[in-house]
Amino acid sequence: MSTPRAHANLPLFPLETVLFPGGLLPLRIFEVRYLHMVEQCRKDGTPFGIVSLMQGSEVRRPGAQSGLFHPVGTLARITHFEAPQPGLMEIDCLGTERFRINSSRQLAHGQWVADVELLNDDVATPIPSDLAHASHILGQLVQTLREQHVAENRFPILLPMQLDDCGWVANRWCEMLPLSVQLKHNLLALDSPLVRLELVSDVLAKAHPSPQRPE
Repeated sequence: MSTPRAHANLPLFPLETVLFPGGLLPLRIFEVRYLHMVEQCRKDGTPFGIVSLMQGSEVRRPGAQSGLFHPVGTLARITHFEAPQPGLMEIDCLGTERFRINSSRQLAHGQWVADVELLNDDVATPIPSDLAHASHILGQLVQTLREQHVAENRFPILLPMQLDDCGWVANRWCEMLPLSVQLKHNLLALDSPLVRLELVSDVLAKAHPSPQRPE
């Protein structure tokens, strides 16, 4: 059975960040509207949507204007759940599929829901030789974290690695690099994983310039 390509009334969690497919996102939740949303998704085994804010705030304040969010987001599935005290949830989420919002509305209690269309997964694309440094540096970073004995549940990258795939490498760098939310959203919205990695590689080249080759 094929996966439905549309979701009606998908609960949204607007944040000042961008979740990429294959990415991990820990969240501490204390607002009533999101406590209810997470509890319902956990019971039903259904995802919610992470969307990045264009303006506004993650926290609802009395009299504050509701924030607006970017049109492309990522489905988030709960992989770990704890409720250390009443009114507080701590969850880990895994980014799965990208989606584009067709329409959205805010419910009476402040929760946003949207009708969305799922976007195609990245096509597996081998990394060309001129972008191999992006994969190499990422591999070195992961090895350093391993040598530092970072706990498995706190490791920032979900293993196993896919260092030979443009989309996977680009997404991991998008998560780690200090890029603006607007730029991260624009990279998420790109349908070409190769173009996404090319743009990320330009940022990396400025931070990790390679030696000039003699002509």
